[in-house]
Amino acid sequence: MLSKIPGAVLFMLLLGCNTSGQTNNTASLLVLNKGDNNMAIVNPATLQVVATVPVGDGPHEMTVSADGKLAFTANYGSKEPGHSLSVIDIAAKKEIRRVELGPVLKPHGITEKNGKVYFIAEFSRIVGRYDFAAGKLDWITGTGQDGGHMLVLTPDGNKIYTANRVSNTVTFIDLNTSMPVGGMLHIPVGKRPEGIAVSPDGKEVWVGNTGEGTISIIDVATNTVKQTFTVGKVPIRICFTPDGKRVLVSDNGTDELIVLEAATRKIIKRMEAKGSPVGIIVTPDGSKAFIARSGAGMVSAVDLGSLSVTGDIKMGSQPDGMAWVE
Repeated sequence: MLSKIPGAVLFMLLLGCNTSGQTNNTASLLVLNKGDNNMAIVNPATLQVVATVPVGDGPHEMTVSADGKLAFTANYGSKEPGHSLSVIDIAAKKEIRRVELGPVLKPHGITEKNGKVYFIAEFSRIVGRYDFAAGKLDWITGTGQDGGHMLVLTPDGNKIYTANRVSNTVTFIDLNTSMPVGGMLHIPVGKRPEGIAVSPDGKEVWVGNTGEGTISIIDVATNTVKQTFTVGKVPIRICFTPDGKRVLVSDNGTDELIVLEAATRKIIKRMEAKGSPVGIIVTPDGSKAFIARSGAGMVSAVDLGSLSVTGDIKMGSQPDGMAWVE
């Protein structure tokens, strides 16, 4: 079994996660219950759910605005392909906008940068960008790759990497270069890549190959795989600690949270996380992590100093994507 940010900066779990800043007592943990179509607001001090907010169908991943006011969910869908994003006023605990995407289907991985929300739409094989202030999609590009599920931006906001779990590739998109000439590259990795995270220094992208139990590390300078190593069975999500020294991996095949030393790639500890572990988030001060155990309807809190579980949060149906907000 198995919680910040200077000012009002926020952080999200995508594939992965984002981390920076300091922890204080005004923080909230946001969790998507994809089976209940809602976003839960959790008090990380008491490990209690204080509110739930209805959103679109099958919300899997989420991100938050830099001013701390809004959350954005990618509504992947359940029985039918999803085609919307939800915009939530966090303080008001209310969905204030449903962004219909039309033929852009199955939005999943999602992140915010410089007032824009970037997302990948798996079924439509595109990456899109939503401008909240303008209330419109202002950029879309096709990847031509199947199964695009998660995406990350480099810290400078100039590069996107997507994990394409059917094509067995990672797509690199240069946001500073015109498409299609020179702005996109498909990097072969292992089987069924899904979890993906960029190191805090922006030099490496780690990709979890769920079809073979390995992690491939992409050198951002060259966009080539410089190392692949075995970590478990189904490394479905990956998250760096803010200092870049450790990497957390949720293994859906072994029901474990795996902690690695980033520099050596060595496993420090394997921790039991029964019930289909998926989303991971690390608090910006690096002291704690949370892991969503989707099949168990729980989120577990982990002390990263002692590498021990400190409590469980009873969630709704199939908790998955998470975010941290002050």
